[in-house]
Amino acid sequence: MTKQTILNQAHRDVGGKMVDFAGWDMPLHYGSQKDEHHQVRNDAGMFDVSHMTVIDFKGAGSKAFLQRLLSNDIAKLKTSGKALYSCMLNDDGGVIDDLIIYYIDDQNYRMVVNAGTTDKDVAWIKSQLDDGIDMSVREDLAMIAIQGPNARDKAMQAMTEEARAIAAELNIFVGAFYGDWFIARTGYTGEDGFEIMVPENEAAAFWNGLLDAGVKPAGLGARDTLRLEAGMNLYGLDMDETTSPLESGLGWTIAWEPADRDFIGRSALVKQKADGVKMRFVGVLLEDKGVMRSHQKVVTPEGEGELTSGGFSPTLNRSIGFARVPKGESTTCEIEIRNKPLRASIVKPPFARNGKACIEL
Repeated sequence: MTKQTILNQAHRDVGGKMVDFAGWDMPLHYGSQKDEHHQVRNDAGMFDVSHMTVIDFKGAGSKAFLQRLLSNDIAKLKTSGKALYSCMLNDDGGVIDDLIIYYIDDQNYRMVVNAGTTDKDVAWIKSQLDDGIDMSVREDLAMIAIQGPNARDKAMQAMTEEARAIAAELNIFVGAFYGDWFIARTGYTGEDGFEIMVPENEAAAFWNGLLDAGVKPAGLGARDTLRLEAGMNLYGLDMDETTSPLESGLGWTIAWEPADRDFIGRSALVKQKADGVKMRFVGVLLEDKGVMRSHQKVVTPEGEGELTSGGFSPTLNRSIGFARVPKGESTTCEIEIRNKPLRASIVKPPFARNGKACIEL
């Protein structure tokens, strides 16, 4: 049986097409995935992301624990509310999950993990948890993401004057508390905006306030095409426990310094680097007509690889994707679609952000 967020009735009230996503009943679209995509790129759209899981850590040893748990180094975080994107690795260097961690102070942190990985994430973290640290899974919170060039202005219209004052001062990738609310200037679309965590009993009223402010709902379909254009990985497709950040385009999430920070998975990554990373993670732009999908074969002069993500880009009006291919310098490849090889270019993501294309067609 699928789980429902507090906003499920609100989705149905505006025509949400509901589907099972990671065990949750979630809106795929509200009529037109393409229109919702353009709404976010050009104006403001909102997503119910209450299925994602918020975990709070409290205690004097929290900083040291999280420095060991995560591939990125939270010691980089110096100001309250600052966010950091990181992977959480297993002992073999495989990605258990990708996540965002917020620094509140040296004894308090907030983490947001993916819905489909929540159970294994929580089990893994508990198995590693140091004594004296309080770990709290916040099932009492809902989360709404408002994204687009007009997202911040419209979202603030749905806030109280006090909340608006806090939100207006936030820099990119920073969050702040307003009572039980946590307002963060983060997102998963390549557009500016907020991800706002609110008590679940206040979520529906806030959602309706956003509707009144002219923010239109967007579903999982648009969320996927937006993140793909923005060059953002999706867990389970672009990386998982069998792949390391070094072969998933996430090497930048590994903080190698200080050299004595022995985070989980470090020794495996050091060995992989020394042996030579055999695969590279690239963007792919289809030159022929067709639509790329995950798991299709990619043929390069260096050998065969595989599409990890693929789809149609409404911004570029072309099919785009990510692929894991043998290491090399090739800028062209072929994608096998329905047993037919189609021409494609190897490019560097992102494909589109901040309302416009990032590559030349």
